[in-house]
Amino acid sequence: MSKPSFLLLMVLTLCFSIGCTSFFERSSIAYSSSNNRADGDILHVAQAQPQPAQPALQKPDLVQWAIDRGDVEDAIYQIELRWKKQYEEYFQGKFTTHALPAPDMARALDQIGRETGRKPALVYAIPSPTHLDVMLVAPTGKAIHRRIKAANKAALTETVDAFRMGVVNSRSDPEDYLQPGQQLYQWIVQPIESDLKANGINTLIFCLGGGLRSAPLAALHDGKQFLVEQYNLGIIPAFNLLDRQARNSPETQILAMGASTFRQQTPLPGVPLEISSITKTPWQGTSLLNQDFTLANLKSQRAKYPYGIVHLATHAEFAAGAVQKSYIQFWDRQLRLDQLKELGLQQPPVQLLVLSACRTALGDAKAEIGFAGLAVQAGSKAAMASLWSVDDGSTVLLMQEFYRQLKTAPIKADALRETQLTMIRHPETLMNSLRGRQNLPPELSRVAKSNLSHPHHWAGFTMIGNPW
Repeated sequence: MSKPSFLLLMVLTLCFSIGCTSFFERSSIAYSSSNNRADGDILHVAQAQPQPAQPALQKPDLVQWAIDRGDVEDAIYQIELRWKKQYEEYFQGKFTTHALPAPDMARALDQIGRETGRKPALVYAIPSPTHLDVMLVAPTGKAIHRRIKAANKAALTETVDAFRMGVVNSRSDPEDYLQPGQQLYQWIVQPIESDLKANGINTLIFCLGGGLRSAPLAALHDGKQFLVEQYNLGIIPAFNLLDRQARNSPETQILAMGASTFRQQTPLPGVPLEISSITKTPWQGTSLLNQDFTLANLKSQRAKYPYGIVHLATHAEFAAGAVQKSYIQFWDRQLRLDQLKELGLQQPPVQLLVLSACRTALGDAKAEIGFAGLAVQAGSKAAMASLWSVDDGSTVLLMQEFYRQLKTAPIKADALRETQLTMIRHPETLMNSLRGRQNLPPELSRVAKSNLSHPHHWAGFTMIGNPW
């Protein structure tokens, strides 16, 4: 047998052995039998056609897998692991913490409740393309799961966007934020409402998935009142990343720093009054303004005295994209979010870091991670920050009332809630604090015409991390 005939036989044998009915059509091998060839029967191999890339195998969704088989505790454990990894990837570092099983988390909440007199619960809200999963960990009983199919990703995103737009716009009508705020309440809180009441819960700690972390939860509405009128509120990146020790010493002092003018950013004319007023009675502290507002001075002041509260009245940006795009503005430099460890807030430990003039890229997943992980990255037990730029005058009033409440509040979240309630129900009492003051900047004088009960002025301020 000639060599070409032998090769052809081998091809045909291979074809039939694998059950191919049209091997020549599907393969890149073609045999030519042209009678015009002078060199006899020759096998020609055509160039292989490029094949479409096979999609990479997706990793199984361990959270959904656990929920679908009814194991809520394992689902919560997998969420904790997943979100810890998300924050590590964003901040480009490793957190030396370990996820707790849900029963251990419940016991920790029970112990905190005994120490503080406040009964906390963890609320997980996990969006997915087809539904929203809400899970509750209370101090007693088993973890609870509810699935809300109406809250698919498209519907949830649309509602959250409408809600934020209504709240952020200080001139919006009530229906602009009440209608979407009530819908979100029905999806996130109402499914577990009876469980919250049965357990006597008065403090909700939200652990949220992407798209929800920048929602102003305080302004969710049940049709009669805002969520903050019912509960103390806070958000955390993950329970395993939380400093859970309940310590809030009213005897500590405040280091208040800030700037009223900037080289390339809008001025903050209320800052001088803000930082001077919060370091006076009933508190003690130090205030540093403008050219004295440097990282070096912050470190030197903390070396002299272990200030337990650090208040920064300055522009801070939680931007879309990489962590390096987000920053806190000092007088002489921008401190990027991945450089927050340079603040040195862990030694000696800072109970609370306050950023009073933040702006967050609302709805951006990366910006949300930066905001929710602020306390963890900075090294403070907790942080309080605003989701959007709030009117300078109303910020001054809110901060004055917050520190007044913080002096006697059982926990930090209590102080923020009482402040927000005052703005909702008794804004005139805050206005009175400005009356009679001399040489107020025009921006502060104009606050008298503002509707402080509108959620624009109070709902963006959020307790992040340890709320106790």
